[in-house]
Amino acid sequence: MSTTPVAMHMSDGIINAPTSLLFGAIAVVGLAFCAWRARRDLDEKTVPMAGLVAAFIFAVQMINFPVLPGVSGHLLGGALAAILVGPYTGALCIAIVLIVQCLLFADGGITALGANLTNMALLSTFVGYGVAVVASRLLRVGRRGRSDHPLAGLGVVAFVSALCGTVCAATGFVVEYAIGGAAATSMTAVASYMWGTHLLIGVGEGLITAATVVAVARARPDLVYLLRRTDSPATLIGATA
Repeated sequence: MSTTPVAMHMSDGIINAPTSLLFGAIAVVGLAFCAWRARRDLDEKTVPMAGLVAAFIFAVQMINFPVLPGVSGHLLGGALAAILVGPYTGALCIAIVLIVQCLLFADGGITALGANLTNMALLSTFVGYGVAVVASRLLRVGRRGRSDHPLAGLGVVAFVSALCGTVCAATGFVVEYAIGGAAATSMTAVASYMWGTHLLIGVGEGLITAATVVAVARARPDLVYLLRRTDSPATLIGATA
């Protein structure tokens, strides 16, 4: 395995052809469902926001941050996209970014594209959103009378969801390698490396996600999908006025 990985982008030759085909099929089915389901969420607010989210994630993914000596990571963006534009549209945003990076910048192998889409566009997005929904209900983010600092609660929600989404995406990699790993590295070494480094990468992911979501919510809470689905954005505006 490389000593300088770029978060989750799997290169060619790490998993065998049958496993690549299996997860390619999973990615196609999952994203097709997302495209069908996203039609319900797309409106005059979500459409331009989705474009901005995809562009932002594409740009930020080009920036690596150090995790350990010789190890760097970058934003996956699944939880961020899901919180801002919803899990279905968010998954499509991440998928577009990954496909462009793979085909134009050779970031991730073509034969591994299905596995990368499964891990980063599907797993990280939906796990991140699920955690965000549960955490926002537990913290009652955006609800009247919960806190004098509701944006801080939203930041915590964004941080935790991004951390969990990143670790689950890494787990997807571990599962794929367990099914059809083609490299010489042992399963124990792969699992330890992926979970260890991506727990740290998840911290960076969480900080970036929290800062971005809070910034958007402070300026335009009505554009944050999570707030629109859990509570009236007017509540948050009133609490922060």
